[in-house]
Amino acid sequence: MADDPATDSTETAGDEAAGDDAVDPALFGALAADPLAVLLGIELEFVGVGYARASMTVTPQHLNAAGTAHGGATMALLDVVHAAVSNSHGTLAVAQDVHTEFLAAGRAGDRLVAEGVELHRTGRTAVYRIDVTAGDGRRVAAALARVFRIGTPWDTTTGTGTAGAAEPRP
Repeated sequence: MADDPATDSTETAGDEAAGDDAVDPALFGALAADPLAVLLGIELEFVGVGYARASMTVTPQHLNAAGTAHGGATMALLDVVHAAVSNSHGTLAVAQDVHTEFLAAGRAGDRLVAEGVELHRTGRTAVYRIDVTAGDGRRVAAALARVFRIGTPWDTTTGTGTAGAAEPRP
C-alpha cells in the first residue's frame, strides 16, 4: 500500500522544532501508564510532537543468563518510546516493523535512555529512529521502526486510546 504523496507531512529528525512542544498531559498519562512499562520499571520522561524519551535502570530482573541486559528488556524500552513518539500526534498508530541493532551490552546498574525521533510521516505510515544509550555514553542499541497510522483520535478527555475501535491492520 503506497502512501499518497499529497498527504505527506514529513518531519525530519534534525528539525529544530522537533520535540519542543509537550503533548497533552492526558495523552502523556495514557502512554506513561503502559502496564508492561510499569512492570519493567520503564519511566516515560517526555513526549513532544515527533519526539519521545524514556529510561530504565537495569536491575537483576532485567539480566539474561550471560549477566547482561536481556535483549527483550532493551527492546521493551525501545518499544515504549516507539509507541509514545508514534502516537504523539494524538492519533492511534500501531507498530508494523522494528529493526534493532544491538551495539553494546547493557550492564546491571546502567541507566538506559531511549530517545525516538520522527523521520518521516504521511497520512498512513511513519518511520522513527530510536537510540538507546547508557549513562557512560555507550550506544547500546539503535532501531528503525515503522507504524501504520490508523487515524483514530486518542480521547484526551479520558486519556485513553481507542484501540478497541480500530480496524484490523492490512
